[in-house]
Amino acid sequence: MKFNEPATTNPIDQLKVVGQPIDRVDGPLKTTGTAPYAMDRHDVMPNQAHGYVIGSAIPTGRIVSMDLAAAKAAPGVIAIVTAQNAGKLTKGNFNTAMLLGGPRVEHYHQAVALVVAETFEQARDAASLVRIKYERDKGDFDLKAVQNKAIAPKKEAAETKVGNFTGAFASSPVKLDAEYHTAHESHMMMEPHASVAAWDGDQLTVWTSNQMIAWAKGDLAKTLGLPKDKVRVLSPYIGGGFGSKLFLRADVVLAALGAKAARRPVRVPLQRALIPNNTTHRSATLQRIRIGATREGKITAIAHESWSGNLKDGSPENAATQTRSLYAGENRMTANRVAFMDLPESNAMRAPGEAPGLAALEIAMDEMAEKLGMDPVQFRIVNDTQVVPDNPEKPTSNDPQSKKPEKEKHNPHPPFSKRQFIQCLQTGAQRFGWDRRQAKPASVRDGRWLVGMGMASAFRDNLLTKSAARVRLDRRGILTVETDMTDIGTGSYTIIAQTASEMMGVPLERVRVRLGDSSFPASCGSGGQWGGNNSCAGVYAACVKLREMVARQAGFEPERAIFADGLIRAGERSLPLAQAVGERELVAEDMIEYGDINTRFQQSTFGAHFVEVGVDAVTCEVRIRRMLAVCAAGRILNPKTARSQVIGAMTMGAGAALMEELAVDKRLGYFVNHDLATYEVPVHADIPHQEVIFLDETDPMSSPMKAKGIAELGICGVAAAIANAVYNATGVRVREYPITLDKLITKMPLSV
Repeated sequence: MKFNEPATTNPIDQLKVVGQPIDRVDGPLKTTGTAPYAMDRHDVMPNQAHGYVIGSAIPTGRIVSMDLAAAKAAPGVIAIVTAQNAGKLTKGNFNTAMLLGGPRVEHYHQAVALVVAETFEQARDAASLVRIKYERDKGDFDLKAVQNKAIAPKKEAAETKVGNFTGAFASSPVKLDAEYHTAHESHMMMEPHASVAAWDGDQLTVWTSNQMIAWAKGDLAKTLGLPKDKVRVLSPYIGGGFGSKLFLRADVVLAALGAKAARRPVRVPLQRALIPNNTTHRSATLQRIRIGATREGKITAIAHESWSGNLKDGSPENAATQTRSLYAGENRMTANRVAFMDLPESNAMRAPGEAPGLAALEIAMDEMAEKLGMDPVQFRIVNDTQVVPDNPEKPTSNDPQSKKPEKEKHNPHPPFSKRQFIQCLQTGAQRFGWDRRQAKPASVRDGRWLVGMGMASAFRDNLLTKSAARVRLDRRGILTVETDMTDIGTGSYTIIAQTASEMMGVPLERVRVRLGDSSFPASCGSGGQWGGNNSCAGVYAACVKLREMVARQAGFEPERAIFADGLIRAGERSLPLAQAVGERELVAEDMIEYGDINTRFQQSTFGAHFVEVGVDAVTCEVRIRRMLAVCAAGRILNPKTARSQVIGAMTMGAGAALMEELAVDKRLGYFVNHDLATYEVPVHADIPHQEVIFLDETDPMSSPMKAKGIAELGICGVAAAIANAVYNATGVRVREYPITLDKLITKMPLSV
């Protein structure tokens, strides 16, 4: 199905099932511990051996020698895989470094060997006997020190210029020029990266935890030099990814290599302490923001520059990109630059680009509002725009999908398909009680606590990408959906079941959803908040085809047929679907494909975050008291699962604001706090009442579902809202995340 014109009325608009707060259909499996996650796949193949990964002890250099003798002689050892005996390996399309290093080492904890043994304990103990000698090179580990070496990558929409920013800024009566810093962050999902691999002749099957099945299959085949049809990837349940599992990682490749060497299935988990350095992380950023405005608050000049670090050939953290679309202003400049460093790979983490970019931009907007003597909400409203004010020559998305060629048509200043940004701000202000906020910092106390309110805007692009599905209707009236779409805790099983149920008029309890198998039609996958809308649109397309098949088989005109209550109806005639199918099941397969509709219209999601904090006047401990998110993101397919996504994102935003930071050892080139014990994330006690409001919105430009993404919008702007609340409470402006008490304690007002 080609989608290139706005959606009209269709069966989804009935909203009998879609749009309802349905409980997760996979909930019973997850709450009873029977959902099969990658680490639990003991049942898929008998006689599994166990692999233990050895990570490099240096960040950059080469392996001089590797003594395996003692390890090979250890009890239970079956095989040891290294770059020397693994055969020819290639780097995948989505990998920045080789997933099995040697002799060249590209980053700390890069996998350099796999020990395979009868038990995990035997493999671990034997791994400790491997003796490796390294030749260490001098590396770059400090972003600030290499900032002046950063480049504008050619693959990205790295820089944009509109008008004359320099002149307009110089002549602006009110100006801000400030620098901000966000920290390196780790995904730290509860489920570790893990895989089981088995060979049947030259056919490889892996059970793993991966967000993008088609990408994983393609990159695994490329890495091992196999035809794609010789690889099968299964990932039906994922215990969190946040971007870390978007791409093929070392556990998958090493499990495959280990299984080949051992001649039996091999199970490989990445040790928790290996994950932050071995996989990916969100790069730290250095950002400079300049804003010029009239005394009435109209922005006349805005510039946002961001510097981040990555391995050679890696992409930047595109933190300046949202500034191209969010606020008006005739004279503009944005730039994303990357400095090549010898730290582990940086790549997508929930809301890549916007999360750190808005963490800086939305503090700058608050600082500017204060200079103008304006309310922060009103300042943002005054600078609303209904068209994209920037004019990038290349796609501006922050996600890997944007590396695809740009569509043929290019609208230099496309209008937004839907933009309820002002409504988000106004609704949030009213619901939160923003009118009670005291503009003067450090003027509200509750005992020993200084209390403040802050807010920030939220913005995230809506990304369209093709997605396919297969639907089966059998003679029992059971409807089965098959697609390689994944569920990373987002509720994919549920919203896909709701879509199929609505389209075919089948009760939800008679719908079966099968996901995460590369033998199913290739979907959009889970990432960049593109999963829900596109995967359900793919199911919609397959169901349209199935409806036609059922109608014709039953002797109905497809255009007049109505599917409801397990029946097909037209006029006075009706027939149970099970009877209409006949003796054999009916199977339909289709995909949603998009034309240039997303270049004719800018498709984005919008929101506003409001936060109240308390700051201890003596210790400077920060406590969040309440949080509110207002979101405009098209049709909400399931308010219950969508709310879960937003409150989870708000919690991650709180972590980024107050505690999360991968600490770099700048001498030895690695992240020191690479485990759950020393990398701090929010816990229940850190997060109080959270409220989420979804504005009533449908966007017919987005898909037949008229939905958009929601999962990442919830994190965008949260950190800045907290930072602004801390400032309102204390009068201390912190421009470097995380906002820890040491950054407050020497600057607190003496009157407290």
